[in-house]
Amino acid sequence: MSKIRVAVIFGGKSNEHDVSLVSAAHIARSIPKDKYDVVCIGITKKGHWLKYIGDIDGIADGSWETHPDNVPCILSPDPVDKGFIAVGEDGECQRVRVDVIFPALHGKNGEDGTIQGIFQMSEIPFVGCDLISSADCMDKDVTHTILEAHGIHTAKWVTVSFSQLSSIDEKCAEMEKKLKYPMFVKPANCGSSVGVSKVRDLAELKAGIKTAFAHDKKVVVEEGIVGMECECAVMGNDEPFASTVGEVCSANGELYDYDAKYNNAQSRTIIPARMSGENIEKIRKIAVSGYKAMGCSGLARVDFFLCPDGEVILNEINTLPGHTPISMYPQLMEHEGMSPAEQEDRLIRLALERADVDYE
Repeated sequence: MSKIRVAVIFGGKSNEHDVSLVSAAHIARSIPKDKYDVVCIGITKKGHWLKYIGDIDGIADGSWETHPDNVPCILSPDPVDKGFIAVGEDGECQRVRVDVIFPALHGKNGEDGTIQGIFQMSEIPFVGCDLISSADCMDKDVTHTILEAHGIHTAKWVTVSFSQLSSIDEKCAEMEKKLKYPMFVKPANCGSSVGVSKVRDLAELKAGIKTAFAHDKKVVVEEGIVGMECECAVMGNDEPFASTVGEVCSANGELYDYDAKYNNAQSRTIIPARMSGENIEKIRKIAVSGYKAMGCSGLARVDFFLCPDGEVILNEINTLPGHTPISMYPQLMEHEGMSPAEQEDRLIRLALERADVDYE
């Protein structure tokens, strides 16, 4: 039987471009070569798509982009093509057929439903959540609304649209009435804590809102939560499985932001988290409930706060979590006895299963 052909897509115009490269290299190395052939498709920071045939190490260090054998390509939305169209120097086009797509993309245009819509038009199975669930999980305002409707606790929040900037004083007064300081100001649609501010008074609140609007046209302001920051990895389609809980220890002690996650070696994770078995099971159960409420499939990392009184607050759901060797998602699944190769194999099988493709 011929091998299944998997396209690993990485890079992109997102501010998480560099992390995507490391995730993609880890995924490409981990995919079992006895079952799958891997095609690598990179997207530059300017948005150019290139078929890359060099070493995997070149992806992680960013040198892939200047490889002399790169070929411009596009993902065809036409289901007849079932893959990519590579364009040679002479203008001659060649089809690059694939059986499944494994996106290693984070942030805007990667996990917000944008590229998932193209995948769905192409009718090629793909790893991870579909267009709607990806978009809903990326939008923090929508996530709050859906989870609240399902009885899942989230932080108290107020949403600000760009058009409301002209009446920001009134909006801030509403926040101070509904929420308590400290507050966290976040772009509604942005990953890895980019553009997030912790604010302690009105002046900082206004400044934080302006900072967040530099990244999105909608801003969410949340009441600060005192508690242990922890995460749970979920995998599956109709019957998802939740891992044990991992504890996040941020190096800066204030905010587990982009720099703390990826650039500060003192940030660490503890698996399993330092909490009771009862609380671990409670969080696992809520992780699955939130996953289902948001319509997720394939995989997601669900982030929580465990408060001193035992209350569990769901913070956010990441539909394409970091897949680097030190990322929480693969570490949690390894703790459950699932090797990197088994993780990628299962995720590809889940993508094919969702598309009702017979892969045996």
